[in-house]
Amino acid sequence: MSPDSDTGRITIGWREWMSLPDLEIPAIKAKIDTGARTSTLHAFNIEEYDADGRKMLHFSVRPLQRRKKVILHCTAVLLEQRMVTDSGGHRELRHVIRTPVTLGGKSWPIEITLTHRDTLRFRMLLGRTALRGRYLIDPERSYLTGRSLAKIYRSDGRKGTK
Repeated sequence: MSPDSDTGRITIGWREWMSLPDLEIPAIKAKIDTGARTSTLHAFNIEEYDADGRKMLHFSVRPLQRRKKVILHCTAVLLEQRMVTDSGGHRELRHVIRTPVTLGGKSWPIEITLTHRDTLRFRMLLGRTALRGRYLIDPERSYLTGRSLAKIYRSDGRKGTK
């Protein structure tokens, strides 16, 4: 994983493992989606509440495909609600949060919309706004930042090593 000699940017593949440390999501496989403006995270049981005058969200996440027993519970500040049009042309009002993402040794804050993606292959899409100016994308390759995060979840669904 060496930087491009012309731009200094690291090349990533069309799918990569990353983490969302402030949400306590140590690993999630994301589709790198330059067709999507905004990043999206699979979330369910979304509940709004007030804490010290701030709008907050509590929600659950299934970070792994085909592993319904792995459920993480997250809390974040509600940034806003926004109408989003998905790739099928459907419009939906979504909650928006801002949280750091870590990918390939780099961390930076991104906006993420929350929606139900249980029937979709990827639990997260990393959109072009989050990627802008940071990486080059090779659409023919995967996991150029490594697969070590894939081993974080034990077979019984708890975090840790196998």
